[in-house]
Amino acid sequence: MLVVPALTGSMRMLARTLVVAAFWLLAGCATVQNGDSRDPYESWNRAVFDFNEGFDEAVAKPIATAYRDLLPYEIRVRVRNFFANIQDLMIGVNNLLQGKPAEAWSDWTRFVINSSVGILGLHDIASEAGLEKHNEDFGQTFAVWGADDGPYLVWPFLGAGTVRDSFGFVADVAAAPTRWVTNDAAVQWGLWGVYAVNERADLLDAKTILDESAIDRYVARRDFYYQHRHDLIFDGAPPRSPREPPPGRDEPRSEALPDPNALAAQSTASSTKAERIVAGAVSTDDAPFAASGDAL
Repeated sequence: MLVVPALTGSMRMLARTLVVAAFWLLAGCATVQNGDSRDPYESWNRAVFDFNEGFDEAVAKPIATAYRDLLPYEIRVRVRNFFANIQDLMIGVNNLLQGKPAEAWSDWTRFVINSSVGILGLHDIASEAGLEKHNEDFGQTFAVWGADDGPYLVWPFLGAGTVRDSFGFVADVAAAPTRWVTNDAAVQWGLWGVYAVNERADLLDAKTILDESAIDRYVARRDFYYQHRHDLIFDGAPPRSPREPPPGRDEPRSEALPDPNALAAQSTASSTKAERIVAGAVSTDDAPFAASGDAL
């Protein structure tokens, strides 16, 4: 779940833009021939993907690399813990909305422990105590409520998503816990900036490995996004896809059934062959290797 600034004027404009663009894309008719059915706007998405990649290489990645190189690992962990602690509040809300009250109670207990004993969440005492860290957001909640993915979308600066997850993101922005910390827009944007840089620094190596192993980086990222979101929605235990029955199971074909006469002949031939192998094994020293060869 993202930690984002409160709905200032610019953020309200962003939320409206996402909603309007989502409806515009849904109403569009351009599709990619012979493409992935989940991605009817692939041309648009690839263009935005290339723009985001250029921005990442020119701005985000250098800043994240400098951040990782200059700050000790222990400090970066404390920054991650601080934001993760704030997230636990709305993660608990989403768990409750998804019908998981035990997990919601655990999330809120984590927040109380880490905010007090863990000094504003800088130390993850709750995990050390055995309280599991969850990852929930409104996009997952909408999925649990039965909302379909909708078309795959790539947003400028924000990255990959779907129509459902885009509306989920707007809900996440509206309910961001950071708005409870302060009403100062500058402070909120500063918090969001630190969070974004810290997250990007954590993904430096993973993103490099994924890109280097991919023939088509766009397709690899899209497939990874769907797999990752699917795992999150089902809490790491997605149902197995049903396999199609083999041909002829429902209506067996007569030519698929073995001929009884052929089976009898094959059995007789196999018995004769076995007798010859045994006889050879008794009469020669190297016959066992020959027998093994016949059996392959």
